[in-house]
Amino acid sequence: MGIEKHLSITGTSNVSWKDAVVQAVAEASKTIDYLSSVRILDQRAKIDGKKLTLYYVDLDIAFVIDRDRD
Repeated sequence: MGIEKHLSITGTSNVSWKDAVVQAVAEASKTIDYLSSVRILDQRAKIDGKKLTLYYVDLDIAFVIDRDRD
């Protein structure tokens, strides 16, 4: 049975909330091995005039701990 560790991270994008999630997971995967799941905790956006200009997502990202790693 594996053990998962959870981290809270925030992703941003000027395109969409979905893009913010994709970019956050891609960036996290560069330094964290064995990513296993992501949960969206919150979404918000910056408004400039009448347009959404920056999308934010707060994520709970999980990864499996490798007990055999040196």
